[in-house]
Parts: sequence; structure tokens; C-alpha cells
Amino acid sequence: MNLMQAFKMAFKSIASKKMRSFLTMLGIIIGVASVVIMVSVVQGMNKLSLQYLEAQGENKIQVYAYQYYGSSGNISDLLYEYCLGMQDLVLGVTPQVEVWQDITIKYGAKTFNTQNWDDWSKRLTIKLGSDQFGVCNNYTLGGGRELSFLDVEKTNQVCVLGGGAKEILFDFVDPVGETIFINSQPFLVVGWYEATGLEGMSDMDNVVLLPYTFNRTLNNNQDINDYVVKARSATDTTLAIARLKAFLGGFITPGENGYYNVYSNNDWSNQVQEQSLMQSLVLGAIAGISLLVGGIGIMNIMLVTVTERTREIGIRKAIGAERKSIIVQFLIEAAVICGIGGLIGILLGCMGALIAGKFLLQGMILWPSSVITVGAFTFSVVLGVLFGLYPAIKASSLQPVDALRAE
Repeated sequence: MNLMQAFKMAFKSIASKKMRSFLTMLGIIIGVASVVIMVSVVQGMNKLSLQYLEAQGENKIQVYAYQYYGSSGNISDLLYEYCLGMQDLVLGVTPQVEVWQDITIKYGAKTFNTQNWDDWSKRLTIKLGSDQFGVCNNYTLGGGRELSFLDVEKTNQVCVLGGGAKEILFDFVDPVGETIFINSQPFLVVGWYEATGLEGMSDMDNVVLLPYTFNRTLNNNQDINDYVVKARSATDTTLAIARLKAFLGGFITPGENGYYNVYSNNDWSNQVQEQSLMQSLVLGAIAGISLLVGGIGIMNIMLVTVTERTREIGIRKAIGAERKSIIVQFLIEAAVICGIGGLIGILLGCMGALIAGKFLLQGMILWPSSVITVGAFTFSVVLGVLFGLYPAIKASSLQPVDALRAE
């Protein structure tokens, strides 16, 4: 018997008992679909996280520092002056402050409250920063200008709008030169940033940026502890982190008079990728249990098939069929069952991934990678061969006389 005949017999056997064949495939279908969906969701979450980090910019250093007492000067001023002395490594530095008080923002007939959570996509946030806020956070100026050093020093009532805030307040009109009211105080719009274009990341675009010296009036003069430093390159990032730690360690002793931490977005990117790999492996292993259960079902049904076709096997052996041809026939039948189940599982997995992307990942079009689909299909076929091996060997070892006597 050649391979083509073996495949024809396998399909004929499956077609003759459709319901039994489908139930046999069910474990494989569920297992493959689970692997495809879960691994795709993890990869989608990883992609969203990396997009968020990339939008914020590479080589971005986060600095968190505060003092209990005994300050040798304002940390913001000290950090700003120190970074100015590292211009060979650093592009800019800015405090990163979000005003959590309920602030009213008004332009014309439009009024918004920063604590209104009813519509997340139209929620505006007030952020306080320096004249280097844009470069530190990877914003691209779309029109007008950035905040200036004098705006910060003199606490000028000016602001820069994020792309989302510009659209919410002004639609498609150029806002430069217009005045908005923040808690009834007039603020001149001097510039605006282009939108980042990331789905589900409206908090990065719905920003109204003010000089950080407004921390006194708008944020109850709370301590400024968060800062962003933008390095020139990945190599400069490592060196700048070392210098910043040494600098902060010169007047802050953790546990005694304060605390500080310095890390980069590059570290977060590596951690996100490592965590994604671990989650994919764990979830893939959990879903693989379904495939193993399906494999046991394949072995069970193939043993039943051997029993049902005992006389057929006896006749074939009586007329000279070799053991290997019988083994190949049953292995092909097991592989075909698993292969069909794998294809159905991949189809359901792709549909499930698209649905999961829409409802769980903010509308992302989640399409499984070819590595996942090919790997899941290959594993299902290999599983069929492995679990079909014992029934195939059992069938080939039957004695012709005993097989012919079977009813």
C-alpha cells in the first residue's frame, strides 16, 4: 500500500463515523484553540506595553527622589543644574507632576473637569513640567512653541496642549494665541503637540501642560518627587544613570533623610519582553494539557478502531501485508484526525484572538503569528503520531489466524 492509498483509507474511515471522529478531535480542537488565543493575547499585551514605552521615548530615565528633612536645596533646582552640566550625555530634564485636584478647564462654551471619569477618551489632565518637557517625553511640537525657561521662572500663565486636548477644546482650529480658563484663570496657549496616535493611550494626548511652578497654587504645593531625564543614546543612558545615582547619593541617604531611585525605560522594555516570554510559556503549557488529554482520546479511539478492524488486519496479513504498512496506515489515520482537529482549532483560535483583541485589548486587531499557528498544528500532528503509535504496533502484531477468527 502506498501513502496515497493510506491517506484515502484514513479519510474514508473518518468520514464513515463523522460524530465519533469529531468527538475524538474535540480535545485537539480545544487545546489548539486555547494555545492560539492565550499566547496571542499575551503577545498583544506585550505589544501594547512596548508601544506605550516607545511612545514615551527610548533612553528615558525616571528619577524618583524625596527628602524627609535637611534639604541642601530644592531637588528640582539641584537636579536641573546638575543635568545642565551633563549636556554631553543628557538632552533635557523635567519634573513629571500630574495635578490630581479637581480642575475646571473652559474654552468658549466647552467646560471639562479633570476628575470626570465618565468618558475616559475625553478626560483632560493637567501636567506640570519644565521647558524641556516635550523632548523628555518624546512629544513632537505641531505648532507654536514649547514652554520657555522664563515661563517657568516667572510662573507665566501659558500652556501647551497635547494633540488630544487640542482636538477636544478647539476641534481642528489652530489654538496658538487663544486663551483657555483653568479654574477661572486665563492661560494663553503658546503651542501644541502632535497626537501620539496610540489606541487606548488617550492619557498621553489629553494633556494640558503648565509650568511646574504652578505646583504651589494648583497642587497645594505638594512635594515634587518625580522627574524625567532624557539621555542622548542607550550608552549615555547607562552612564547618566550611574552619575545621577552618585549625585543623589551625595545628599540623600535612603532610610535616613530620604529615598531615591533611578531607572530607565530601556530596562522596562527588557522586563516586558522577558515577562511576556514567561507568560507565553506558562499559558502554552496550561493549554498543552488539553492537547495531552486530546491525545489520550486519540489513543483510546484508535484502540477501538483496531478492535473493530481485526478481521481486515488479519486478511491483509494473510495475503502478505508487512507490519510496517499496517503501522503506517494506523499512524496516518491518527495523524489525519489530529491534523484536521488542529486546523479547526487554529481557525477557532484566530476568531477567538480577534474577539479577545476587540474586547480585552482596546480594539487591537489581534492576529496570531505564523509561528504560533504552524507550531500548534505541527504539535497536534506529532501528538497524533505519538499517541497512535501503540495502537498501530498492536494492530501490526496481530497473528493472521487469530485475527481471521475474530467476529
